[in-house]
Amino acid sequence: MQRARVVGAGHFVPARVVSTERIARAIPGWSAERIIERTGIRERRFLWDFDEKKGVAIAPPEGESLYPISGCDMNEVALQRALQGAAIQATDLDALFVITCTPDELNFSHDAMELHRRFGMRKDAFAMVIDDGCGGTPYVIDMVRKMIEAGAMKTVAVVASAFTSPLVNRDVFTAEIEPSPGEKALSGILSMYVFGDAAGAVIFRGDSGGDHGIVSSFSAATHEELVLRRGGGSMRHCHQGRSGGAQMAFVVHGQKVALGYPRVMEECIATVTDGSQLTRQDVDRFYLHQPNKRLLDLMIEKSELEPSRVAVNVDRYGNTSAAGMLVLLSEDLAAGRVALGSGAMVVIAAVGANTHYGAQLIAL
Repeated sequence: MQRARVVGAGHFVPARVVSTERIARAIPGWSAERIIERTGIRERRFLWDFDEKKGVAIAPPEGESLYPISGCDMNEVALQRALQGAAIQATDLDALFVITCTPDELNFSHDAMELHRRFGMRKDAFAMVIDDGCGGTPYVIDMVRKMIEAGAMKTVAVVASAFTSPLVNRDVFTAEIEPSPGEKALSGILSMYVFGDAAGAVIFRGDSGGDHGIVSSFSAATHEELVLRRGGGSMRHCHQGRSGGAQMAFVVHGQKVALGYPRVMEECIATVTDGSQLTRQDVDRFYLHQPNKRLLDLMIEKSELEPSRVAVNVDRYGNTSAAGMLVLLSEDLAAGRVALGSGAMVVIAAVGANTHYGAQLIAL
């Protein structure tokens, strides 16, 4: 049986640093001090700038050749770096899956098809966008693992991105929506405070020899609305007058996330380590979804993880959704903290959105 082995990883994080003080001025609700106290996020990275007085994103000038300036651009950089690290060509890829809930264009797997075009991939290579959030990454990796182990595919790229900066809009994210009738109304301000832009990519290749690759993996689905975004679908088009304001925002249900995140992440870590006859003490690095720094720290404590083994960048980059775990892995590889072919044991785990979750134990 082939084992799905990591052969390359890459990432892109914008250079623009946005302080918590600045985003608090653009999107009023919490003070900068409260945001830092409650989330531990002091800054995030944005590809687009914004007008903090008006509280709206500043679109790039039309007609100017700027790069990178879109989600597809970020994905392209991350995937190119992953291909270089793997020393393979895009024509070697049998499939490309892009995980995002903030695509450049909504329909027809646009962002994946655009990468397929830019990289000159084979016509018979699959290219699909998976509309998902944080938990989508291990969820899709588990699917890829099954495809490779079954022999249906040999080489697959998984790319994930978060492109929050174009969404900055004071009116939309300070408006309120009821999660369910009679429930306390929520606004989207927390999304503006915690999310940032980034893209990550990882390439898996079937390997029938050696001990490297995905050792243990699982994925699962429950049905909780951790993040609401009600507008934009066929039932709530703006032109119908049935969508607007907070329905167009990503609204994080903070209480549900705070209660569910430590519990589900513990399940993720326990499942992949117990299933491999290893313990969490045998894991060299953990690449975990980071909703914010405070929740991550709490989960580390509750799960009795050694903090030095948990990669962290949420305090500097913000919550980068599905991209987060892949960015952490790529950064560690680039810094030499772990190395492909070394056999280092790492865990990828995440939960999010409405609700996919899962984890992988991987021997690099």
